[in-house]
Amino acid sequence: MIRSRTAAALAATALLLAAGCGTAGNDAAGPAATSPAATGSGEPSEPVATPKASVPQELAFTARTLGGQTFEGASLAGKPVVFWFWAPWCLKCRSEAPAVRSAAEKYGDVAFVGVASLDTEAAMKEFVRSTGTGTIVQLSDEKGAVWTRLGVSQQSTFVFMKPDGSTEKASGPLGSGELDGHVEKLRAG
Repeated sequence: MIRSRTAAALAATALLLAAGCGTAGNDAAGPAATSPAATGSGEPSEPVATPKASVPQELAFTARTLGGQTFEGASLAGKPVVFWFWAPWCLKCRSEAPAVRSAAEKYGDVAFVGVASLDTEAAMKEFVRSTGTGTIVQLSDEKGAVWTRLGVSQQSTFVFMKPDGSTEKASGPLGSGELDGHVEKLRAG
């Protein structure tokens, strides 16, 4: 009895492996094209899946916005991004908030992400409300995980990430002219 169950399990496993099911990586790559020989037509039966954009290690994070939504860093892959690292009690951060808000409005093709830390979430929300920076994505990073991932150790810091994942950092405060200059350079590639 045990031998027949073992033989049946081995046969089922062999069939699954031969059919391509259960092999590592198939689900992540998307649907595979059927081989021309399998359809008999000389053409694949469905289009070949295009590879997904590579996600830089710096964007391999999940965080929570100040509004309580889940935010996936990978959603920024392939886009120009300005990360603004700030703390609610930081006077430099407060002074540059109008420039950040203005740049985010001016450069709609660039993602702006505020990353708050070094205080309570209530203080972070009050900072966003009082500075009018609620129109950009604001992450609550109380434990500093996103700060660490992007190599930031002080506020105010900006990380400018090109679509290819390369980054450049600048310490604040940055006024409108300086911030615009960095964003223009980022957009130029």
